[in-house]
Amino acid sequence: MSDKFGLSGDAKAKLLARLSNRAPAQQEERARVKPSLGRPEVVADLNMVKRAGEALAIRNPYFRPHEGVAGAHTVIDGKSYDNFVSYNYLGLNGDPRVNQAAKDAIDLYGTSVSASRIVSGERPIHRAFEQALAEVYETEDAIVLVSGHATNVTVIGHLVGRDDLILHDSLSHNSIVQGALASGAQRIAFPHNDMNELERLLGASRDKAARALIVVEGHYSMDGDVPDLPRLVAIAKAYGAHLMVDEAHSLGVLGQRGHGIAERAGVDPGDVDIWMGTLSKTLSGCGGYIAASAELIDYLKNSAPGFVYSVGLPPPVAAAALASLEIMRAEPGRVTKLQANAKHFLDAARSRGLDTGPSIGAAIVPIMTGSSIVAARAADRLFDLGINVQPIIYPAVPEQAARLRFFLSSLHEVEQLERVAAAVARVLAEVRAERIDLGALANRLAAE
Repeated sequence: MSDKFGLSGDAKAKLLARLSNRAPAQQEERARVKPSLGRPEVVADLNMVKRAGEALAIRNPYFRPHEGVAGAHTVIDGKSYDNFVSYNYLGLNGDPRVNQAAKDAIDLYGTSVSASRIVSGERPIHRAFEQALAEVYETEDAIVLVSGHATNVTVIGHLVGRDDLILHDSLSHNSIVQGALASGAQRIAFPHNDMNELERLLGASRDKAARALIVVEGHYSMDGDVPDLPRLVAIAKAYGAHLMVDEAHSLGVLGQRGHGIAERAGVDPGDVDIWMGTLSKTLSGCGGYIAASAELIDYLKNSAPGFVYSVGLPPPVAAAALASLEIMRAEPGRVTKLQANAKHFLDAARSRGLDTGPSIGAAIVPIMTGSSIVAARAADRLFDLGINVQPIIYPAVPEQAARLRFFLSSLHEVEQLERVAAAVARVLAEVRAERIDLGALANRLAAE
C-alpha cells in the first residue's frame, strides 16, 4: 500500500537498499588519489640528484639570485664573485647605450605591443632590427620571435612534415630536438661533428624522403667546439638537402667581426638556407630570430604558429637587441677581446693539466671532471672562494661527461683568468684526493 508520497513500505526499503549499496562505490570514487603530473623517470632522476647532494652536504648551485648585471663579476647575497655562468659575451648587457635604447623604446611604445604582429603588434623597431640581422647574415630578410627555444620548435616543426627527413647533431640543443619531434618527420641524430657518418646516414635515407633538413649548431654550448661548415655545405648540396645553422652561441663570438661560423670558416652565408639565433647572448635581450630568403621569411610571418599566435617582441627588448648589434658592428675590438680572453683561459687551464675537452677557446670552456660528485663538490668549494661556475652533471650530461662549464666575456681580465684557473686546478686536485664511499652512498639513497 502506498503512503502519501506514492511509495509503499516495500518500495522504500528496496530504494534504500540500492542507495546503500551505491554509497561505498561513490565514496571510493571521491577518495581516489590523482597521480602526480610529470614524467616519473624525470622526477626520479631529480630526486636522486637532490638526495645525493644533501647526503654529500653540497649546496644547491641553481637558482641563485644575482643582485644586478652579471658580467665578469656578479653580486649574490651581497657578496661579489668572479662570474663565469653568464653568456653576456661582449659585455653589452647593462651598457648605458643599450639601456638608453630600451628606455627610449618604452617611452615611445610602452613595454608591450599588446598583440601578435600580424594583427596589430607590428612596430617600426621590429623591422629595423630584422633588417639589421639580414645585413649581418647577408640574407634577403629576417624574422624575430619572442623565445629562442620556441623559435627552433615552431620553425623546424613548421618547415617539414611526415614525408620528410631531419638529421641533427647528437649534441643538438633541446629546442632542435623538440622541433624535429613536432614536425613528424623521420628524425636521425648523427654522432657529434661526424661528417662522414652524417653523409652515410643521409645517403641511405635521402631517396625515401621528399625533403631533407640538416640542423647543426655553429658553436656548441656544452663543449665549446664548432662543426665543419664547408663540409656541411658540400654534403647538403650533393644530396639536395637544406642546411640550418643555430647561431645562438656564435653571433658576436666567432669570426673577426663576430658575424658567426660562416665568417670564421670563410663560407658564403648564402650557402646556408636558414640561419637561426637567439637574443639572449650577445644581443642583451630575450627571443630568437631566423635569417633566410624573403620567400621563407614571408611564409613564416604568415603561418608559423609560434609567430602568428604569439605576441610580438616587446619594444624595449627589440631596441636593446638592435643597439647591441649596432655596437658589436661598430666596435669589433669587443669580439677580439672576448676571443683573446677565452683562448687565454683555455691555455691557462690546459697548462695546469686540466681537461678542456674539444673546446676551441672562443667563449665556452668546459673543464671535464668525469664525475658528477667531483663537479658538484668543486663548484661548491669554488663558490666559497668567490668563484661562481656551474657544475654540469648527470642527468643533463652522461656521468662520464660531467664538467664545470665556464662562459667567458670580453669583460674578464687576464689576472682574473690566471687566478681562477689556478684555483680550479687546486680545488679539483683536493676533491679528487678525497675518498667517497660510493657503495654507502648508493645504499643510503636506495633506503630513502
